[in-house]
Amino acid sequence: MENQKKIILKDKQIIKFSLYGFLKNLQFFEAYLIIYLTSNSISLFEIGILIAIREIIVNIFEVPSGLLADYFGKKKELCLCFVMYIISFVFFFFSKNFGIAILAMVFFGLGEAFRSGTHKAMIFAYLEKKGWTAYKTFVYGKTRSLSKIGSAISAILGIIIILNVPSNGYIFLAAIVPYILDLILILTYPKYLDKGVKEAKITFKEMFHELAFAFKGNKELRHILIGEGAFEGTIKSIKDYIQPVLELVIVGSGIILITSMDAEDNLKIILGITYMFFNLFGSLASRTAYHLTNHKLGSFWLNTFYVILIIAIGVIGIVMNCYYIVIICYIIIYLAQNFRKPIYIDVLDDNMPKKDRATVLSIGSQVTSIFVIILSPIIGWVSDSFGIKYAMFGLSVLLLILLPFIISSGSKKTLIKI
Repeated sequence: MENQKKIILKDKQIIKFSLYGFLKNLQFFEAYLIIYLTSNSISLFEIGILIAIREIIVNIFEVPSGLLADYFGKKKELCLCFVMYIISFVFFFFSKNFGIAILAMVFFGLGEAFRSGTHKAMIFAYLEKKGWTAYKTFVYGKTRSLSKIGSAISAILGIIIILNVPSNGYIFLAAIVPYILDLILILTYPKYLDKGVKEAKITFKEMFHELAFAFKGNKELRHILIGEGAFEGTIKSIKDYIQPVLELVIVGSGIILITSMDAEDNLKIILGITYMFFNLFGSLASRTAYHLTNHKLGSFWLNTFYVILIIAIGVIGIVMNCYYIVIICYIIIYLAQNFRKPIYIDVLDDNMPKKDRATVLSIGSQVTSIFVIILSPIIGWVSDSFGIKYAMFGLSVLLLILLPFIISSGSKKTLIKI
């Protein structure tokens, strides 16, 4: 088994899959997005609206994009997604008001919709061709691990960039460079990964009918998708609220790392370092997630990490003013997310029609979008009106109420030990 893993990791296309995630996660602005938007007089409630708008766009285009990828070509879909991202970054650079920020989020949402599910489907198709499907959790965990390393490096490069540009907006222009490189990388993928599963012409009505037939009676698949939607939707809605929390603590208490710099520049440095550690821990979790399935079914871990998320968010709401505990809770959330994601992908793959992978994965992302659309404006409004701690604690209670409705009963099979 160890020899097989070494062969897989040295495979040229597997390396490309990993490099794709590394470049995609070089979003130098990640640690500063909410701080940047609030500096342009955009409230937390408006930021919640922006996030909801992004997810509405994802929701609208998610299933059509998955269908197009499955039937008309995945490489074309991914190239289009990077064009959308690049346009979004340009609008973010000019987003000095809420209106332009909306345009930026619309194009970012289009990029997300055309990307999500498609690349994972290509990975699965390649593993099937090579006879490596039993290693899908291992492979996806490894590729996701390099993605998180990309995020960690991005956080450090983000510090360097944001401290040396004329204004904070230039950090979005810097993110265009790795996205152009990723677009070029996609063009080098084998042609057979671009091919749709059907050569014959087929209408969208026929596509949806075929998908509905595949879902009929698959209760476990629905539970898995709803559970993932609640889990990932929650994290998407709250993950960047660490930025205003740190701003309040650092600026309010006068914490200084570098005495020659003012409080604002020290905040930028601390945010960058914090996101670096978040992503390094996330990389470690993704890299080792496959070990967990040697001891318990994937469904056990899906449910366990959901409960961990409930507890961590509740603690953040209770001890919001304690900087160190808040950081620890966010690290726990990142660990839970990155342990859970490869396991979710594996359990999902065991419970879905193989010919509709990109479509089902897109529907999974769509369910997540629905949760974000609902949660983000509410969290933003509660944060503006009563404080972030009340938003966090209330969210924890809501997740607890939803717990009986998202429990996954088990995947169809246990993974081999690798």
